[in-house]
Formats: sequence, structure tokens, C-alpha cells
Amino acid sequence: MTIARQIHLVRRPKGKPVQEDFALVEAPVADAADGEIQVTALLMSVDPYMRPRLDADQALDAPLLGGGIGRVTQSKNPKFKEGDLVRHSAGFRETFVSDGRGVSVLNRDPELPLSVYMHALGGTGVTAYGGLLGTGALKDGEQVFVSTAGGAVGSVVAQIAKIKGCYVVGSTGTDEKAAWLKGEVGIDAVINYKKENLAEALKAATPNGIDVYFENVGGAHLDAALPRMNLRGRIPVCGMISTYNGDGEGVKNLFSLIYGRIRMEGFVAGDFPHLNADFLADMTHWLKSGKIKYQETILDGFERASEGLIGLFEGKNNGKMLIHIAD
Repeated sequence: MTIARQIHLVRRPKGKPVQEDFALVEAPVADAADGEIQVTALLMSVDPYMRPRLDADQALDAPLLGGGIGRVTQSKNPKFKEGDLVRHSAGFRETFVSDGRGVSVLNRDPELPLSVYMHALGGTGVTAYGGLLGTGALKDGEQVFVSTAGGAVGSVVAQIAKIKGCYVVGSTGTDEKAAWLKGEVGIDAVINYKKENLAEALKAATPNGIDVYFENVGGAHLDAALPRMNLRGRIPVCGMISTYNGDGEGVKNLFSLIYGRIRMEGFVAGDFPHLNADFLADMTHWLKSGKIKYQETILDGFERASEGLIGLFEGKNNGKMLIHIAD
């Protein structure tokens, strides 16, 4: 038996999470029994979807829900061997024991860094690929708007749309992210929504309207996009981050859905098993050929997990927020 650390939620956040909502806790971890494996965490993912869970789904005084990549350190399960790299959804635990459910062996391409399997080749990438091409039913050459285009999901969406020959507009909240999107990623127009009037800037940037709006924000972004939607446009809804902390702006232009025959549909990454083979092939090729670029914000140390989650809502991440625990 060993002692390992966990990140617990100790009180429900009121608005934006703060450090006092979390605690670093030590807990005993048993050795693997028959049919079990013991896993030590290497990387953990920090994502906006974690915030709504803190209000209800996440139990108090229990490890934060979340996913990551780890290494099998003990195995008494024939499906795994010691040393295997695995994906897991076991939460923010430095070491844990599992019967193998919710854990899968990671077949890593040695030419790619491990971290990309936490974003572009992980759930982030599946979300972008499936949401845009599946739910959004993107056609080559269409007009696309992506909110939070500098984020982990949004940046992949914007680049897939460019690969498909689309005209792409993205919004972001800093000049640094805007410069990266324009200069490195190469999208057609970027709006800094913190400095510009969003509705006016979006109207100017979309002279041919919008066929697909990839929704990550809600509120004022959705309100600005709705009047710009073309007939039978699609709005795949990935997130509504402006509302996660209990605030956000009201939406007045929902009537546009009626006369524009616009389809607005929510989705989650697990909706696209039928696209998985195509996703893995396409994304691996795009990453290795340099067609997909990415940014990472990596905090070093398991104890910084709550700092990473708080930082998401303060705009402290460029691209994917990760916690590095071990090599």
C-alpha cells in the first residue's frame, strides 16, 4: 500500500472557483488485486466542462472528476501489462487502482509528443472534429465563425475549417491569441471581443454571412451570430462558458432561428464513435504534416490542478491547459 495525493472539492463555488474551494489530500492506495491494475498519473486535463459539474455532479470531499494519461505500475489484469500508457477518467488522483473499466491502452505514435493525446488527438480533437463535421455538417468552402478560437477546441475547429477550404472568422480575448490565430493558424479574420463591439465587428467580418457557427461561449456571442446566420445555417453547441459561473448576457435574437430555418444542436465528444477511425487518421496526418498547429499551457506539479481550473476562467491559458505530474 502506498500514499498518494488527490485534489478534492471541499465546497461549492459561488461564481468563479477560488483556491479555498479545493484541497490537496493524501489517501492510501492499495496494491492491485486479481483483475485490477494500479496506475500512476503522468498528465491531467483541465477543461471548461469541469466547472458546471462542481455545482451538482461532483461529490464534495472526493477527487475532482477528470481525465488524463497514466502508466500502469502494477497489473493483475490480462488486458494490461506493466509499463502500458493508458487513458483514464479516474479523476484527479496521483495513483489509483482500477478493474480496467474506463481505462484504455494508448497506442501512441512515437513521432508525436504525448501531450497531443490530451488535446488534438484526444477528447478535445474528437469534440472539434465531430462537432464541426458531424453535428455542424460542414461543407467545403462554407462561411464559419468560431467563438474562443484561441482555445483548445476552438483552435482545432478553425483549422479543420481552413483545411476544408472555408472562410473562417474567430473571436478571442487577447491580442496575443489574435496574433497567433491570424499569423500562425492563418484564419481569415479575428475579433478581439474585449476591445471591439462584437456585433459590429462580426457583421463587418462576415459579408457573406455564416453557414456554421461553432458555439463555445453563448450570451453576447450567440446574440451577435444569430442575425448573421445564412438560410439553413447550423450552430453546433459545444459549450456556453459565459454562463458557467452563474453570470453571462441574455440572448435577444433567438427568433432568427425561425425565419432562417437554423438548426442549433448540442453535442458531446461521445456522440461520434462512427467517426473515430477517420478522426484518428486525419488528425494524425494533419499534425505530422503541420496542417494543425496547437498551443499548450502546462503547469508542472499535481498540486497545481485547481490553479489550472481557476486559470481557465481568467484567460490564463493559451490553448490546452494541462497538468504535468511525471515524465
